[in-house]
Amino acid sequence: MQGPWFELPVVILLVGAGIIAAALVRALLSRLRVPALVGWILLGLAVRLADNRWGFLSRGGDEVFDFLANLGVIVLLFRVGLEANLAGLVRQLRRASLVWAGNVFLSAALGYGVCAFVLGLGVVPSLFVAFAFTATSVGVSVGVWQDAGLLGSPDGQLLVDAAELDDLSGILLMAVLFAVAPLLAGHGGGSLLPLLGRTVWPMLLKLVVFVAACAAFSQFAERRVTAFFSRLHSRSGPVLLLTGAGFILAAAARLGGFSVAIGAFFAGLAFSRDPKSGRYDAAYGVLYDLLAPFFFIGIGLSIQPSVLLPALGLGAVLLAAAFLSKVVGTALPTLPGSGLRRSVVLGLSMVPRAEIATVIMLRGATLGEWAVSPRLFAAMVVVVAATSIVTPLVVRPLLRRASE
Repeated sequence: MQGPWFELPVVILLVGAGIIAAALVRALLSRLRVPALVGWILLGLAVRLADNRWGFLSRGGDEVFDFLANLGVIVLLFRVGLEANLAGLVRQLRRASLVWAGNVFLSAALGYGVCAFVLGLGVVPSLFVAFAFTATSVGVSVGVWQDAGLLGSPDGQLLVDAAELDDLSGILLMAVLFAVAPLLAGHGGGSLLPLLGRTVWPMLLKLVVFVAACAAFSQFAERRVTAFFSRLHSRSGPVLLLTGAGFILAAAARLGGFSVAIGAFFAGLAFSRDPKSGRYDAAYGVLYDLLAPFFFIGIGLSIQPSVLLPALGLGAVLLAAAFLSKVVGTALPTLPGSGLRRSVVLGLSMVPRAEIATVIMLRGATLGEWAVSPRLFAAMVVVVAATSIVTPLVVRPLLRRASE
């Protein structure tokens, strides 16, 4: 029988196969010391190529994977916020802010300049790349620093703190960009500056209210609510609370005109100050392992195979700019205190782009080709994959020499 009842078992089968395949990819790539996210993106691309050949994904199947990808980005950004160490960040804020300012400014400037003046892209696509360039996925480099026994060193802590500032600024820049992109593209009509003013200030006000509400919950209610759920069920109660709160705040952010990623990130921050958050993070890891891969699988599914090869040249140009901007932007502020070698290692460790960068580009792709074209999206996926693979391979021997 054809129709929805025939398609449903196929979709369920694909979801189950996706869960198992994601786990196998993680296990295989961990042995190769390659970030699992690269394998998950390739897995999604493989599914898209197979679907183009045999047509086994219906519209309903695409919608299911899109829904799972949205759940994946919620748990992904929630965990980024949950793992943030704001107290430690405050202690190193002065030094970390110099690194943050250098690498974010140069990344945005070089990303925009290359896109607008070298590649001839429009203002909006160039801004999407520029803001995606500012993000850092320090999780790709943390394992390498841990293996070298240097994560607890001053440079290791500086790396983590600067990356956390990158995450915070990336989230804020993402909120602003999503609000003003249609106006910059000429979709708002009228004079641009008054329209930007009328759009940005209400958006910033809503964001301040949302962040203040999350901070108030964190300060005055989080421990009591968590303790209540712990009494209800000591093993799973806090994890269910984290999950529910992450989903609710993600939905609230979306209803407020932001993305679910912004809501999930600040929800994670609201729980991060709890001394028990490390224990909750370990338990939350099961849900993360289940859903986060579907975000990256969704990235692979979003790539149009026909533009992949043409996007490689564009990706190579963006990749060079991505490496140069982070290395120079990080090394220059740290050079006086760390020396040339350690500054370059820090800069290389800041190169990977993953979670926030892909969220920005995927959101741009959903707006339309005027924001992020399929070719530009595929090129940035190349940047994400390459920076995630190459960086550990380069940083590992440099840290090994430093620890000898």
